[in-house]
Amino acid sequence: MAGGMSKRGSWGSMADRVERADQRSVAGPAVPEPPPALKHCWVTDQHGRLPGLLLEWRRTESGFQGRVLHAVHEQDTGWMVVEEWLPAASLEGA
Repeated sequence: MAGGMSKRGSWGSMADRVERADQRSVAGPAVPEPPPALKHCWVTDQHGRLPGLLLEWRRTESGFQGRVLHAVHEQDTGWMVVEEWLPAASLEGA
């Protein structure tokens, strides 16, 4: 049989390869950073109470604000999605 059972080459013996594989499985694959937590919310403004998606919070001199994605209805163009910073008072948990 060409090569036979004793050919090790650059890979090493079967025992060496199994040991390296075991070491990799113990360490585990690299875990990517989780995305920031997104939360559903209600946005209350001149358009009424509409669903939104809260992306993050920030603290300003006037208080907390949330960065939100939400739908807005404009008479001329219809529905559109906007991203904006809104005061915490106009946001409510869903």
